[in-house]
Amino acid sequence: MSVQSQASPAAYGSFRPRRSVLYLPSSNERALEKAKTLPVDALILDLEDAVAPDAKEAARENACAAVQSGEYGRSELTIRVNGIGSQWHDADMVAASAAGPDAIVVPKVNSADEVRQLVAAMEAAGAPEKTKLWAMIETPVAVLHAEEIARASERLTAFVMGTNDLNKELGAELVPGRQPLLTGLSLALLGARAAGIAVLDGVWMDVKDVDGLRGECVQGRQMGFDGKTLIHPGQVETANEVFAPSPEQVQEARGIIAAFEEAVAQGKGVATYQGKLVENLHVDTARKVLATAEAIDALDG
Repeated sequence: MSVQSQASPAAYGSFRPRRSVLYLPSSNERALEKAKTLPVDALILDLEDAVAPDAKEAARENACAAVQSGEYGRSELTIRVNGIGSQWHDADMVAASAAGPDAIVVPKVNSADEVRQLVAAMEAAGAPEKTKLWAMIETPVAVLHAEEIARASERLTAFVMGTNDLNKELGAELVPGRQPLLTGLSLALLGARAAGIAVLDGVWMDVKDVDGLRGECVQGRQMGFDGKTLIHPGQVETANEVFAPSPEQVQEARGIIAAFEEAVAQGKGVATYQGKLVENLHVDTARKVLATAEAIDALDG
């Protein structure tokens, strides 16, 4: 075993926490105002499911104004447009691209060709370089082509799981533990990680069931998701807590790195920490834990 790590701390220097990602109906001006004070990592200003047809244009104007206001501080701002082929999609793409959010979120992206078409539309509408594309994975065909979709453009930087729609498309039942969805979730995760992009878990619908939310956040984190999409401000605190490294994990990460660096300094071919062998992958993981904790501290500070 070599004690040379494959990644340096700088490899995670651009990491951005997305523990909590809250959907907001952009037709609801009161909700948009309240969101300015929330400790949420990212907002999805919604023009799609949460907005009635007669409110679509007003919602579009509100979302673009919110992005350009500079009043949302710490939060990453994204706009979810209406789906490809809908009567609002093209106008949504033009307006969102011009507004320049951190990302444009597109529902039901099913192929690499659709990704390329979306990126071309963003570029034609003058979207700034900082505006990325997030693709919602909500159908069996999308899951089965996850890696192709994830690799279709460097502008695509995140998957957002649409678990309710995926569950419906599968004809599955909503059950504790999400057993019917686990294969689809895992395949989407594999595709995202193969391409090196972020991936966000789907929503928990029962806003009063905090224990259920926590359990699903824990499951999502254990699976490898970067964070949880949310439908209510009251869910933010739980997602932020669960998807952040614990103090014990931070302490262990520091110990692993210290043991590794000491082994290197002494010219040893083997590093150990608390009796366990330390390999490159453990050092890499430890550095990511520290980078995550530091990024969260910087964001919260």
